[in-house]
Amino acid sequence: MVKARPAAGGGRWVEISPERIRGWLDGFYSRHDGATEQGLVLTGLSNGDTATLYPPPGLADARDVDTLLARVIRPPRIAVLLARKGAVAVGVADGATITVSKVERFYVQGRTAAGGSSQQRYARRRANQANAATQRAADIAARIMLPHAPGVVADPHDAVSALVCGGDRSMIDAVLTDRRLSPLAPLRHPHLLESAEPRLAVLEDAAVTARRIRVHLMP
Repeated sequence: MVKARPAAGGGRWVEISPERIRGWLDGFYSRHDGATEQGLVLTGLSNGDTATLYPPPGLADARDVDTLLARVIRPPRIAVLLARKGAVAVGVADGATITVSKVERFYVQGRTAAGGSSQQRYARRRANQANAATQRAADIAARIMLPHAPGVVADPHDAVSALVCGGDRSMIDAVLTDRRLSPLAPLRHPHLLESAEPRLAVLEDAAVTARRIRVHLMP
């Protein structure tokens, strides 16, 4: 599957599934009468257009196109954390398959138009509910992901190699401040997935999305 959207600062982002990346690269070479490769940057010979490839989570050590193509065939095990104020979904994925997961919804009161002391009371109640939701989300994340963290799991080959997050960045940041999750913090991938309200189906879709190779095309 190929998805495209405009990129901030110019050009566009294209997301390509591992199954289609070879065909997409062949097309880039064909459209540009060939291309030079420097690491993961392709430059078209006909007009200087560039395509910069970003490996999917867990494959940061793929420094050139050939290595990337060899590695995406067997995608690594990753942890997935999707969070919003009202829900969390946590899972471990082997390839595109979620092998263990937990989804939970929370009640966090919406904002109110009331003023004065009523508004302050609602705000305090909402803050308390949000804090409780964050703590519960951290509990779930620790229970599901920690057994698969490097240094925790007995066999290093069974450990997750990346943590992929999606949803509300502030909620995720708050969850990951929990000390129990410190073994996973260094594995956090910088790209935040767009995510609907966390549900099992959304978590499964996120595991598929996380496998895609992101390509920045210029111009």
